[in-house]
Amino acid sequence: MLIAGKPPEEIVYDGLETFEFSQFHPWHLNLAVEKSTDYILNFNESELRRKGTMTPQQKEKRQQLEDDFGRPDPKAIEKSTIEMFENLIGDQTHVTVYTDLHTQYSGPLQKYGDQVTHIKTSSKAHRGHHNNLFAINRHDMMLRHSSKNHTRETIAFSKRRQAGIYRAAVCSVYMNFMMDRRQRGVKGYTPAMARGVVDRKLNYSDVFECRLFVSHLELPPRWRQYYFRATITRALPRNKGHSLKYAA
Repeated sequence: MLIAGKPPEEIVYDGLETFEFSQFHPWHLNLAVEKSTDYILNFNESELRRKGTMTPQQKEKRQQLEDDFGRPDPKAIEKSTIEMFENLIGDQTHVTVYTDLHTQYSGPLQKYGDQVTHIKTSSKAHRGHHNNLFAINRHDMMLRHSSKNHTRETIAFSKRRQAGIYRAAVCSVYMNFMMDRRQRGVKGYTPAMARGVVDRKLNYSDVFECRLFVSHLELPPRWRQYYFRATITRALPRNKGHSLKYAA
């Protein structure tokens, strides 16, 4: 489905900030959504350093954790953005990208020159239908609503970032192919139908009709890493990967 349909001409891009293990380990779930269809085109993640207001004790604990496990890459979001748009833009003549004012989005998009028009919208602007970021804001809202591990104040954080990525993949399939694009108005019309990659709303039997093997498919490099559970959570002493040979 990644290569089905016409190349996207308008892409909305942003990161959903969430946590793994505890609030000392934030990360971004970066989403790229087609503006005209609400179809999730791609996603990846960026490990972050805890920021914001902290007590002296919290600052001390953060420093101790960084001494023990290392500090996340300060350019993680920029690197994830570069990789995201290498997969999405390719050799298209022109693409319009909508983001908020995050400083690490501009550099990766500037290198495309006239090939990309970058339109920025403040995250403080009213988040209605006329907001350029509406498509991504809607997906962020649905993810926080339907996945307890993405709620900001919770005891249900994903213990591993890898688990959060798996849940994001499941949510992407559901929201693209199985959930109505709008909860009011026309029913039975999904983002995948709007994009033209399927002709009807899929059900669970359609999704699980046959088994797909990763060795038979070409995945983006980051998604291949995700499939084999190669994303590490620093705070855990053991990060088990996916090494079952017959499952590939």
